[in-house]
Amino acid sequence: MSADGYRIRGRDGDWEIAVGLEVHAQVVSEAKLFSDAPTAFGAAPNSQVSLVDAAMPGMLPVINHECVAQAVRTGLALEAEINLTSVFDRKNYFYPDLPPGYQISQYSRPIVGRGHVVLDLEDGAQRSIGITRLHLEMDAGKSVHDRRADATCVDLNRAGVALMEIVSEPDIRSPEEAGLYLRKLRSILRTIGTCDGNMEQGSLRADVNVSVRRSGEELGTRCEIKNLNSVRFVMKAIEVEARRQVAVIESGGAVELETRLFDPERGETRSMRSKEEAHDYRYFPDPDLLPLTLDPAWVEELRAALPELPDARKARFMAEHGLSAYDAGVLVAARAIADLFDAAAAGRDAKRVANFIMGPLFGALNRAGIEVEDCPVPADALGALIDRVSDDTISHQSANTVIQAVVATGADVDAVIEEKGLRQVSDAGAIEALVERVIADNPDKVADYRAGRTKLMGWFVGQVMKASAGKANPRAVNEALRARLDG
Repeated sequence: MSADGYRIRGRDGDWEIAVGLEVHAQVVSEAKLFSDAPTAFGAAPNSQVSLVDAAMPGMLPVINHECVAQAVRTGLALEAEINLTSVFDRKNYFYPDLPPGYQISQYSRPIVGRGHVVLDLEDGAQRSIGITRLHLEMDAGKSVHDRRADATCVDLNRAGVALMEIVSEPDIRSPEEAGLYLRKLRSILRTIGTCDGNMEQGSLRADVNVSVRRSGEELGTRCEIKNLNSVRFVMKAIEVEARRQVAVIESGGAVELETRLFDPERGETRSMRSKEEAHDYRYFPDPDLLPLTLDPAWVEELRAALPELPDARKARFMAEHGLSAYDAGVLVAARAIADLFDAAAAGRDAKRVANFIMGPLFGALNRAGIEVEDCPVPADALGALIDRVSDDTISHQSANTVIQAVVATGADVDAVIEEKGLRQVSDAGAIEALVERVIADNPDKVADYRAGRTKLMGWFVGQVMKASAGKANPRAVNEALRARLDG
């Protein structure tokens, strides 16, 4: 994706798209936003529900200080305005899994105002995507439709869980930019520890607002696509919905303001309901909650305690270690990997460490089905393995075998090398003996090589490696063969 933008070709010319994302990020906190009920994922249905979450009569919400701190940390990381006074509102609507009949949210006075996220495009350019606001709100429960044939069941474990709704400006201009935005936002949230970013478990979800227009025109009527739980689905839904809107307009119709659902199996969006406006929710300040007032000194303490953010870390990796923008970007996308690189690169060739992480280590994690954020390899083990390759104890190929064992079992690097017999033969005398044997057994090939067929060197190396059961040091083998064949 380049800075030139993205176009949809219609019957009568090209169309632009404009996309805004509403990301719902579950706050990392041991308790819910207004109660002390736990928030652990995967608990038995309705086992994490307080009287407040169930909206029992007489129960009053009490704000969770840590959830407020997490929202402020996120705002600071987005270089956004922190509103020292904010208000909680009641957003009124009925769902069976919303016990009080309203959601405690924020509307006119959110805790965080305008900020931005910087995207690194494929051609090296950057684009800044505006953040309109970040507000805190409580989640609803979950309706379960497949437990009984005659009824819908309700699980209130999620009811009251703290969410940060992060709303972007309609600045995104392609599905690819939407993917970059979501990945960058998730990287920031994970780096500062305010959301785990696990879309499969529902702790990060996105609503996507899509509109189309001809170049130079005003923004078109938008449609909202609800509850997308993967970056891939977000990107596909944008493309599908934009093409649908172009087809509607070019056929003489008009795009209606509505909420739609994305069907990934059919590759289509379908209407869910007409889109609500703010007045439909009858927002008003929650009478049970006073305005939230923040101490400026406390906000500055949170700012000072933030870890190094992905953009700053990327710049440092490039400046200190000479890494390319691409390599540095890959390493900082996950804090666990950036931390691993920082520790393993100390006193070593940083480029070699980066290449090993992005090659053998990522490959081993992928084969084991482990997310990079959950990488189990400690820095000392990674460093030790790279050292064993550098000092010719093992070959690059053997290093792949070792890292797979370390990822799978947490085994000691040297123990794996000894157990699997991976130590290279680097003794000059032993290698020269192998070379002599191969040369003596293949006089015709020797004659061909000396007659000009120098590409046979690879064949000779292979024969020596075969004779050593793959344990000979390839570099030493090459040197010994050249000395013998060219001498």
